[in-house]
Amino acid sequence: MKKSKRNPSKSMDPRIFWAKDRTFLAWIRTGLALMGFGFVVARFNLFLRMVQARADDSLSSHTGWAMWFGTLLVLLGVLVQVLAVFDYLRFAAILKKGETPRPGLSYLGIGVASVLGLIGLVMAVYLIVNH
Repeated sequence: MKKSKRNPSKSMDPRIFWAKDRTFLAWIRTGLALMGFGFVVARFNLFLRMVQARADDSLSSHTGWAMWFGTLLVLLGVLVQVLAVFDYLRFAAILKKGETPRPGLSYLGIGVASVLGLIGLVMAVYLIVNH
């Protein structure tokens, strides 16, 4: 009895691959948004200091916590991009073997939501303490 080889091109529903493409692009947009927002947060304190400074005063070198929060958001955006690529490549390798990917939790989504929640909580505490 011959073993039949799986032919991924005949057994694979292209909608599965297209759905993963859309998910991958959504993660790319999320990473870019995090990086852009992080840059805005990091530079917002500089903008506020420039608005408050008088023409004869020099700007203080203290950037506050905004620089750190902004940098953290930019780094999170970069991490999302890298993890999205690895997740996509893992998925493509499963499809290439002719296997059907198992549905499961989005650990990338859970991780990003958790980190953003933690950053938001720390920022809220910072705003309350320094008000």
